[in-house]
Amino acid sequence: MAFDADKVKFGRRGLLAGCGALGLTGALAACGGGDDDADSTEESTGPWKFTDDQPVTSELDHVPTKLVAYTGMAAALYDFGVEVPAVFGPTTNEDGSPTGQAGNLPVADLEVFGNTYGEFDVEAYATWGPEVLLTHFYYDPATLWYIPAESQENITGLAEVVALSADDGANTQDQIIGRHAELAESLGADLASEQNAANKEAYDAAVAALTEAAAANPVTVLACSAAAEIFYASNPAMGNDMRFFTELGVNFVVPDNLDADTGSYFESLSWENADKYPADILFLDARVQALQPDALTEFPTWTALPAVQEGQIVAWDAEPMYSYGLAAKSIQALADAIVNAKKLV
Repeated sequence: MAFDADKVKFGRRGLLAGCGALGLTGALAACGGGDDDADSTEESTGPWKFTDDQPVTSELDHVPTKLVAYTGMAAALYDFGVEVPAVFGPTTNEDGSPTGQAGNLPVADLEVFGNTYGEFDVEAYATWGPEVLLTHFYYDPATLWYIPAESQENITGLAEVVALSADDGANTQDQIIGRHAELAESLGADLASEQNAANKEAYDAAVAALTEAAAANPVTVLACSAAAEIFYASNPAMGNDMRFFTELGVNFVVPDNLDADTGSYFESLSWENADKYPADILFLDARVQALQPDALTEFPTWTALPAVQEGQIVAWDAEPMYSYGLAAKSIQALADAIVNAKKLV
């Protein structure tokens, strides 16, 4: 099967970004929300009120339109039908193409206040005049994702802040998508629109397909990420997507020597030991900071893996997407990989 990479008790300043090759669990062709039939928040009135996961209740006398969001959250909201004109976080690659986290966002049309971790143009942000800042947090609601700690107080003092939990150690991707849907609806999205209905139908079909595939062909799946010096075997209990997929019946490898000093999110393996965990399918981190199959051909232990030799590799959105349309694609891809996989171990 073809691999498609098209597209931590840890703080914001620590493991999650620092171990970029891991994916969020390791540290961490849906239509876009900009379709003509989607409601635009520009036509919404007010008042507006939303209680986030910190929990903090934000209120304005109108539904805000000058939104600034972390790229992954902006992509989810856009897919639900909310226009987000400004972002921060990994938005474009070096060639100007959208990152995986950008989903279907029209990246060329966006104000971008920071494209990499630790980068946030506070002066430009203040001048732009935001009404609401939207982002995620992991475990600790005080550590806002992709907001630099040294300037967080200045940034959060300029607009209302809405933060949703992307991981609390127990919540699942399905639940987190539901919270993004609630936020999108508060901002004017019509969850009953034709496009949203179609996206939800595709998502439900993908979830059903994965459940059926896991039951019919109980192969072993290793979630992993590749870096120049290290092959990371991820702990499926520590990612909201894999917790969900486990509930659906997917049989993930659980590493037996997790790195406790980095929160037990993964086991770091030298390339000489990359074959420690036999697996029928490799669920490989597809983000740009992780090495992809075409860059791994010079690693003998990689090319010797049975799953690699059989082409049983599937792209893993190691930073999951939080809209029904976007999530449906990756869930269906995993379902298809399991259906077609040979038992190798």
